[in-house]
Amino acid sequence: MNKIRLLRGKISLVTAFFLAFMVFGIGCISWATFNIWSQSNYSVDATPTQNSIAKATPDKPLYSVYPVDGDNIGSLTIPALKQKLPIIQGTGDNDLKKGIGHFSQSVLPGEKDNCVLSGHRDTVFSKIGNLKIGDKLIVKTSAGTFTYEVNGTRIVHQDDKTVIVPTASAILTLTTCYPFNFIGDAPDRYIVSASLIKSK
Repeated sequence: MNKIRLLRGKISLVTAFFLAFMVFGIGCISWATFNIWSQSNYSVDATPTQNSIAKATPDKPLYSVYPVDGDNIGSLTIPALKQKLPIIQGTGDNDLKKGIGHFSQSVLPGEKDNCVLSGHRDTVFSKIGNLKIGDKLIVKTSAGTFTYEVNGTRIVHQDDKTVIVPTASAILTLTTCYPFNFIGDAPDRYIVSASLIKSK
């Protein structure tokens, strides 16, 4: 009789563990599905916020007024991935829910130096790993249309600050969490570097 009770106790414990594991798994899948669904349908408004960025003229810089966090400053078109995505000033949670975030301590698109754009690996930058050297990245803002050419990719640790260092020429840096299929806070970052080849 004691053996039967002990066996039933073990079965109950295994059943409870199995049910808890199932609930946890369903919860993870539901959260991921909701996150992808809620952030994957972006409507791109390529018209930047008019009160934050002024048109460039020969006697002043590209951007006479720096944009405010949350402003739509333009769009990024990636022909190789058939994507057109909004660029939002700032890299906070709310900014990244709207599209690609511009790191506010970097220069704006088209300017000489390092322009850094960040995005979530499971939404806007889910296909970024497919980019190859020579692919074009087209950024459109109120200051013009800037075409960059991918010249390299790399993987760095999340604490690597070389991603945001100043550069001697106009560079566009795309950054997202890596590995792409990692569950939780990913330890690394996937970096795409591109050089400015045309402005108009």
